Parts: sequence; structure tokens; C-alpha cells
Amino acid sequence: MTEKVVVIYSGGMDSFTVLNRALKDGKHVYALSFDYGQKHVKELECAAKVCESLNVPHKIIDITAINQLLAGSSLTDDIDIPEGHYEDDNMKSTVVPNRNMILLSLAVGYAVSVEASQVYYGAHSGDHAIYPDCRPEFVEKMNDVCQIANYEPVEIYSPYLHVSKIDILTDGLNMGLDYSDTWTCYNGREKACGKCGACQERLEAFEKNNAVDPIAYEG
Repeated sequence: MTEKVVVIYSGGMDSFTVLNRALKDGKHVYALSFDYGQKHVKELECAAKVCESLNVPHKIIDITAINQLLAGSSLTDDIDIPEGHYEDDNMKSTVVPNRNMILLSLAVGYAVSVEASQVYYGAHSGDHAIYPDCRPEFVEKMNDVCQIANYEPVEIYSPYLHVSKIDILTDGLNMGLDYSDTWTCYNGREKACGKCGACQERLEAFEKNNAVDPIAYEG
């Protein structure tokens, strides 16, 4: 019987690769996306389109009410999105307090309900400097808790935890993936800005892989 897994799928290039990695691993995938009050839903639209094309069961869950509690992030509040690389200190404004712990907890609950053994999570080394909830120690501790939080143990599985976005894209290109239906930019305009940390890291990944990013950029 094919093993069931839940994939946290934002619609970005990392989670898109994770989704396809799970499928390539032979898993029966349940994709789970969250509307947590981010400034745009372009990623979610991409996620829905991809899951429909792959015939993957997909839920988009509205948890925007949590923004009454989680203030101070440029991704959700009336704060300008910073420009620059993820290594720059100003990128800390993109941290949403406790976001990934909340999303992982909900995904684990969903995994228990559909009898899935794993939750696939797209943390990677490029996020370690700015995002504490993408670091190996956080993922390891969450995995420990999720082994005992229910009668059914659920593993938090991060296939790219110790590699960079460059390596994630390498794996995706080796799988023959088309990244035209992914969205990474923190801004929700018609074209990607090319200046925010998310865009810069994405463009760097394509450059290092000697590949052309299929999405359109401003300028």
C-alpha cells in the first residue's frame, strides 16, 4: 500500500520541488496550503493550478484570524517589504512570529486524520540565518514532539534541510520540473520584483544552475 504523506505547499519554488520529490518518492500526497494573511495570494493560485494538473488532493486553509495575534511582519502588516539578500539584517522583518510551528502543527493534525506517516516541509539552509523556524534544531525538536503528540507518530521530513536553494533547484531540474507555475516574490504584483530577498535568492539559484527562470520580472 502506498505510503500517505502531507506536503506543506506554499506554491513557491521550494515547496513545488518538495511536492514533486514526494511524488517521485512514490508517496500518496495530500497537499496543504495556508492563507495566513500574507499580502498576496499569487503563490496559493499557483499551488492550486499545479495540484489540479498533477491530480493531487489539495486544501487551502484560511487561518487569517491568527493575524490578530501575530504582528510585526512585513509579509502581513502595513510594513514595506525589504530589498536585499537574505543575509542582510533587514530581512528579519519578514519573519512571521511562530508561523512555521503553527503550520506544522496543523499539518500534523491533518496527517493523523488521513493516516499519513509524514509531513514534508521545505526548510533549507538558505533560510537558517534569518528564520529560526527553518533551522535544523527547530525541525529536529518539532519532529521529536510530533512522535508523541498523538497516538499515531508523524515524522516531520525536510528533504532539503541541509542544502541550499541552489541545490533544491538542481534536484528539480534533474526531475525535469517546469517552474513557470511557481511564485517566490514577496510582492504580489503582475511581475516579480527581482529585488526582495526571495527574488534574489531565486535568481541566484537559476544563475548557479545555468538555467533561465521562466517567470517574468519587472525591469
